[in-house]
Amino acid sequence: MPLLEPKPDALRPGTHHGPSHDRVPDLVAEGSPGRLRQELTALLGPDKVLWQVSDLVRYASDASPYRFVPRIVVVAQDAGDVSALLAYAHEKGREVVFRAAGTSLNGQAQGEDILVDVRRHWAGVEVLDGGARVRIRPGTTVARANAALARYDRVLGPDPASAVAATIGGVVANNASGMTAGTARNSYRTVASLTVVLPSGTVVDTGDPAADDALARAEPELCARLLAIKAEIEADPELTARIRAKYELKNTNGYRLDAYLDGATPVEILRGLMVGSQGTLGFLSEVVFDTLPLDREVAAALLFFPSLPAAAAAVPRFTEAGAVAVELMDGNTLRSSVRVDGVPADWADLPGPAAALLVEFRAPDTAALEAYERAAARVLEEVETVAPVPSVTNGFTRDARTIGGYWKARKAFVAAVGGGRPSGTTLITEDFAVPPARLAEACEALLGLQAEHGFDAAVAGHAAHGNLHFLLAFDPADPDDVDRYAAFMDDFCKLTVERFDGSLKAEHATGRNIAPFLELEWGPAATELMWRTKRALDPEGVLAPGVVLDRDPRAHLRGLKTVPRVEPLTDACIECGFCEPTCPSTDLTTSPRQRIVLRREMMRQSPGSPVENGLLAAYGYAAVDTCAGDSTCALACPVGIDTGALMKRLRHARHSPREERMAARAARRFAAVESSARLAVATGRRLGDRLPAAVTGLLRTAVRADLVPGWLPELPGAAAELPATERAGAAAVYFPACVNRIFGEPAGHDGPSLPEAVVALSARAGKPVWIPDDVAGTCCATIWHSKGYEEGARVMAGRVVEAAWGWTAGGRLPLVVDASSCALGLGREVVPYLSAHQRELHADLTVVDAVVWAADDLLPHLTVRRRAASAVVHPTCAMRHLGDEDRLTELAAACAEEVVVPDDAGCCAFAGDRGLLHPELTEAATAREAAEVTARTFDAYLSANRMCEIGMHHATGRPYHSVLLRLEAATRP
Repeated sequence: MPLLEPKPDALRPGTHHGPSHDRVPDLVAEGSPGRLRQELTALLGPDKVLWQVSDLVRYASDASPYRFVPRIVVVAQDAGDVSALLAYAHEKGREVVFRAAGTSLNGQAQGEDILVDVRRHWAGVEVLDGGARVRIRPGTTVARANAALARYDRVLGPDPASAVAATIGGVVANNASGMTAGTARNSYRTVASLTVVLPSGTVVDTGDPAADDALARAEPELCARLLAIKAEIEADPELTARIRAKYELKNTNGYRLDAYLDGATPVEILRGLMVGSQGTLGFLSEVVFDTLPLDREVAAALLFFPSLPAAAAAVPRFTEAGAVAVELMDGNTLRSSVRVDGVPADWADLPGPAAALLVEFRAPDTAALEAYERAAARVLEEVETVAPVPSVTNGFTRDARTIGGYWKARKAFVAAVGGGRPSGTTLITEDFAVPPARLAEACEALLGLQAEHGFDAAVAGHAAHGNLHFLLAFDPADPDDVDRYAAFMDDFCKLTVERFDGSLKAEHATGRNIAPFLELEWGPAATELMWRTKRALDPEGVLAPGVVLDRDPRAHLRGLKTVPRVEPLTDACIECGFCEPTCPSTDLTTSPRQRIVLRREMMRQSPGSPVENGLLAAYGYAAVDTCAGDSTCALACPVGIDTGALMKRLRHARHSPREERMAARAARRFAAVESSARLAVATGRRLGDRLPAAVTGLLRTAVRADLVPGWLPELPGAAAELPATERAGAAAVYFPACVNRIFGEPAGHDGPSLPEAVVALSARAGKPVWIPDDVAGTCCATIWHSKGYEEGARVMAGRVVEAAWGWTAGGRLPLVVDASSCALGLGREVVPYLSAHQRELHADLTVVDAVVWAADDLLPHLTVRRRAASAVVHPTCAMRHLGDEDRLTELAAACAEEVVVPDDAGCCAFAGDRGLLHPELTEAATAREAAEVTARTFDAYLSANRMCEIGMHHATGRPYHSVLLRLEAATRP
């Protein structure tokens, strides 16, 4: 064991709530059963089998209120793995559940035996026919697919609120629709073909002209059964009419029986059945969609009404006027939305019964949009809106930022309301549809039913399609509360079916919480046809039992998860998974959601239980060490939960008092540290890569990998001396970040250093900058607070703020910082470490990212004299926090004819020296972006942070450098 390896006890949660009734039992502490693990390892290879208790726990939770612990997790890499696994399951009598994003709200991504991760290795988009069609792999998010299609002015039909995280496999498997899809643009209507691995292992590409012949040879009995069910339905006019009527509304409850009416052959029937099959009939390995036009002219309004029924009554008027989306939000939803960044604070004061409609019109051109706006204006004159708080305008706008804010509030519905639920309760999300003309009546009935059972639910939905969602919170550890929920569900399902002839699941698919009520909606004859469909395709019941069909009337009450309180910073988490696509460590160790899930399980345990000890042993590396600390999870989370901040606190908790003192001493003597680091870099470069790599490798083994940085071949040489500048006449104070005072430019760079370039550019634009003589030994303090060294962070934060206040003459000059992460650090992240007096000084400062300085203040006064043909840019995560990503692309566009931002661009996870401590983190985080970058050659590889540039160089083998260096060369006389 390394000398300074921290003891895991420091990561133990506080006062335990356990043992909880739903805790993971002690027998799972050793992980998966030995024989199961050995057999699957032999079948698939050790890298594809996750078996430790921490793996089982982190995969046990998804966005639903259920929790089922798998026996083992398999990370399938291709269709061959899936076929082999299904053959194994048939031979051994095992069950298999597929899981992609885990954003399902009804437990479809959970299982109690073999759980298969089909997200990690299953991303990919191929645009076809000039954008008219697109081939997508199931682990690709909807947002990623739409990013590729946007270049062709096309878009997918399904548009779920979870598009940033939800993957295509789950969207098709659940027939998810969203804000605008309705029944015409959903997956069932827009999937052109799909490739499916059947439970038998047979692979069917429904787009292959020879698919029916191949299926008839491989699965003759299946073909006969599908055609027999089709003939039976078509021979019954009453059943046929009933099926057609059911799908006039949004309906994802059960299997798509209209597939038997719409498909003429077994393969055509199969294509329809697979949509909405929820992973119970086969695995979707690829989907081809017919795409839709992307109308870019948009106008929207957020209109407030005195009550939910009043808002619902106005819905038909706007749909008749041509609105593509009419979204309903009740008062509880609106008030909860104040947790979302950018939502007006006065929404918290909205009266109880208030409600709102988010109405949007989209058009291909301005003339068409103007016609819609005139129609909308006429409707507004005829409906009764209210303005109960000052921020309400009740007017239409074309401003993209304002419209984006409206949608941000709407899409945060589940997370925002869930974040405000009583601590320790779990969240149920229900989804139903009624005829749109009866929406107002349904709203009144729902409110009455909730009051009858003692719930004060939040309601929102796609009102244009008669589709409502509502959220209930209750305590699954309290039997009386569970009974209350069960009674409500019984009455709600009867109300929806018997009074409104509605759909019990409009777009979230049946799942575990509605499976017991399937026959109530469909009746015995149609339900039996669904059972026969399941037996035809999966006669041994291998795939996802209980997810669509379940004869147990209380199945929806099994597996409800408790949500113990752990840390206030993360207790609001509803485990929705929106954070996972943006997290650099998701494909390496754990995601933010999983970090929280693991700590909640620790809290369910008895102190010192075998399971808790096993989780703690894994948590140090899997959660704390491999967190980049970039806090992009907080940007993705609808309620801003910053799991990165929690990991920094846990790093602090692991430090000994001696380590904290040493870190603080380094802050006080940082000038010497900086000089030593520069000398070490210079020496290392002179010695070549082999010896420094060997020495740092030995030290990392002996001391601790998370303390001693490794040596990478991509590390540049030492920085040059800072250029001389004059204080007199300076337009700004220039703060070269410590990384740019230690590291030079990439090997082969022929030109000025970054500080020389910034000085030259500023002078060239007539806005000279001054570098203070005593800048050495100062830093933005990120080095310390990112590692949890709080005393060191206080020392350096106070020093740099006091120095900057003096340099800038009390804030009269802007402080230009040449690394985006340091601009973020100085501008925002130092504040918690400052004294009251220092905070007053900091408030006087204007900290400016050098990229912003160059784009806003210098570029208008510069003449571009030469441009590269192409450039690819890497926006940093700090830029996302600062909101200045557009300045990077603006500067790149001034320097190159073609500028490409990779669709998969994200945090590189180099995070200061984190990529030197754990290079595997950067390699995992950048894998998809690197694949895009290396697929072609660019003339320039640009970013705005030295360490990120080193990380991207390591990931791609391409020499990244600052966009400011390229701008200096492009404008040099």
